[in-house]
Amino acid sequence: MLKVDTVNDHTPEKARERVLFENLTALYPEERLLMETDSDNLSMRVLDLAAPIGKGQRALIVAPPKTGKTVLLQNIADSIVKNNPEVFLFVLLIGERPEEVTDMQRAIKGEVIASTFDEPPDRHVQVCDMVIEKARRLVEHGRDVVILLDSITRLARAYNTVQPHSGKILTGGVDANALHKPKRFFGAARNIEFGGSLTIIATALIDTGSRMDEVIFEEFKGTGNMELALDRRLSDRRIFPSIDIVKSSTRKEELLYHPNELEEIYKLRRTLADLTPLDAMKLLLGRLKKSKNNVEFLLTLKDKLY
Repeated sequence: MLKVDTVNDHTPEKARERVLFENLTALYPEERLLMETDSDNLSMRVLDLAAPIGKGQRALIVAPPKTGKTVLLQNIADSIVKNNPEVFLFVLLIGERPEEVTDMQRAIKGEVIASTFDEPPDRHVQVCDMVIEKARRLVEHGRDVVILLDSITRLARAYNTVQPHSGKILTGGVDANALHKPKRFFGAARNIEFGGSLTIIATALIDTGSRMDEVIFEEFKGTGNMELALDRRLSDRRIFPSIDIVKSSTRKEELLYHPNELEEIYKLRRTLADLTPLDAMKLLLGRLKKSKNNVEFLLTLKDKLY
């Protein structure tokens, strides 16, 4: 090799000046990633109302089996590409079925990196490390990066297999040191002062019948600053999105909403909190279908919701 022309699309001189990711100052998300695309995409409209996502969000989608999490991730990826073309998008699939990987690659314009369930845990870990290190370098150069991870549960399982055993085993067969690296991956999500952000939207599997999965979820439960809860009772009745609005929320959501918008969101949540998840979603979807966008819908909340 005679000469290095560019490093991550920058000259070597500029690459030397970058501040290391660990030394960057983390802030709460302040700029919103708008998910709403058109009036017919009700899933993304509900997501904007229930749990807004900002640049630098550390989001956890809590999903029982067969609740439509993969389709939801596809919709999120599509919305990010359409509404935020400046964002560098990675879709990281760990332990997924090969046909789902193909479907995701064809449906999404971002970079899809996958390690299917028939590959060894070492490969899962290798792919994950490659993605997070590339994302960190981009953030160091002031870029906005989004990683969609499906799923953090399978990633933690892979690390549990690969990690040298410490001799201390938690409930469910999880090694005491095995969750450090998955937490380091998830904890990398942050909004950076003076530009750049890393947003991670990860799915966590629950109600799988595995004690290990429950332990992994409990370990990650308090680490995110946005949580979207999916409800199996809704998906069993073919009501999508299967979002439990009351259990879903974003920390410091007042930084992402306009003050007038926030007031109407609070009014909406107070009304829906008195209903069951099934009745709340039916009512919300019925009203959303009558409006062209969320702004128009929130204006109608000056009247009673029902």
